[in-house]
Parts: sequence; C-alpha cells; structure tokens
Amino acid sequence: MKFQQNLLDYISTSLITIGETVSIAESVTSGLVQLAFSQMPNSSLFYKGGITAFTLPEKLRFLDSNRIEEQGNNFETQHMADIMATKVAMSFGTDWGISSTGYASSTRNSGFHIFSFCSFSYKGDIILSKRIELNDKIQALDAQLYYTEFILGSFKGALNQILI
Repeated sequence: MKFQQNLLDYISTSLITIGETVSIAESVTSGLVQLAFSQMPNSSLFYKGGITAFTLPEKLRFLDSNRIEEQGNNFETQHMADIMATKVAMSFGTDWGISSTGYASSTRNSGFHIFSFCSFSYKGDIILSKRIELNDKIQALDAQLYYTEFILGSFKGALNQILI
C-alpha cells in the first residue's frame, strides 16, 4: 500500500515548520490514517500516536462515556467524529486531532449506504467536520483507502489555512 509521497512530504514539512503535533482516532479507516502518518519523513517529530476504536463499546470507553445522546446510524455520526477528534488531541496532548468514523460497507446499521465522517480539531476547536458519501457498490478496502486519501488531502488544506 502506497500513499501519495508528495502529500506525505507536504504534511510532514508543514507540521515541522510550524512546530505542531497531531494524533489520530480512527474507526472506519482501521488504522490507515495512522499508517500514512507513520510513513511521513521525520514523523516522530510531530505524530504522537493514535487509537483505532472499531466498535461502539471501544469508542465509548475511549470517550469515557456510558452513552452518547446522538444515536442515529448506530452512533456513526458527525457529532461522534467531532468528539473523537477533540478527545484524541486532549489524550495525546497534541495541537491537532484527526478522526474518522462511519461505514466502509453497506449494512443494515448504515441504512445500506456507505459513508463516513471525519473531523479535525485544532487547539481544542473543531475546524473541519465533513461527511463523505460513496457509491453503495464500492468494495470496503477501496472505501477505506478513499476516506484516508480524502482525510490526508483535507488535512493539507487545513494546514494551508494555518500557514497563510
């Protein structure tokens, strides 16, 4: 599996230049975003770690919560992604928190649709919160790879805003 090297280099150089750190909370991408960050040059200077919480009980345990009020789509919501991004940054003590949650395959819980949510927190505030919808016929791994590339590209855009 190979990620766009120019994108990885850009993110790495940008984070090192501004002296900021990042952590990641994943569900639907199953660790692919963390894998991409670990492949960046000098990643230990800015990437502090992450968590892959694939099921609801693990997400709730990570979030230190017994229940989340928002229950649409079996807890796979934009609100969940926002909380995950904020919590991972707080847990790892980083400037940035990136999260992904959702569905890579069509299931009853997803209403037989394939979609995900991603969020970026920056210094405690949500600065990006997106829903990504894909064709219901896409294969799960292709969906996960698409979500990962989307997150990396969106993170590049978020960094551009900070660097301007």
